[in-house]
Amino acid sequence: MSRVLIIGGHGKIALRLAPLLVERGDEVTSVFRNPDHQEEVAATGATPLVADVEQLDTAGLTDLVRGQDAVVWSAGAGGGNPARTYAVDRDAAIRSMDAAKAAGVARYVMVSYLGAGPGHGVPEDNSFFAYAESKTAADEHLRGTGLDHTILQPGPLTLDEPTGLIEVAEPGDGRVARADVAGVIAAVLLDDGTVGRTIAFGNGGTPIAEAIAAG
Repeated sequence: MSRVLIIGGHGKIALRLAPLLVERGDEVTSVFRNPDHQEEVAATGATPLVADVEQLDTAGLTDLVRGQDAVVWSAGAGGGNPARTYAVDRDAAIRSMDAAKAAGVARYVMVSYLGAGPGHGVPEDNSFFAYAESKTAADEHLRGTGLDHTILQPGPLTLDEPTGLIEVAEPGDGRVARADVAGVIAAVLLDDGTVGRTIAFGNGGTPIAEAIAAG
């Protein structure tokens, strides 16, 4: 059994991830901002924890993650507001990594996106620019923390039913069901061979555990 903290616990990926982890015996805490979502999060089997990671400083986040075995970052500002995108997807994410390090929580899984990196190519006048910049900065910071990290880079997310099958070698545009992203997160938490790796993927033809091991 592992103790896993999911940040962004009311997100569409997190709501699918928590039951997968609970079912296999993990002790899951899901962090989310809006108290109105408490019942929905509790229904996943996770322990609901209301906290606004955008407002918490590193010390506050350290208290939040202390005692966990792994942190999963699945939070996001949701786009539309560049200032808030930088505040959540970059700044709060980076603080959470520093907090994990300070609290001695070595395992950290980041949900990024396919294409994140210094060469993301998104022009400054594009509404996606702030997100691309934020994810690029967060991913780079994570690689330098010394945490046992895995960075996941799915492509466009869908609400399709999960297939349990992905492609990592040639993911194309990486289109993938959110439920399969949840499956990938659950799988990498069990596979120490994914530590230190960035895994780009989309739906494909290979079972998740096999695909991440081969990648």
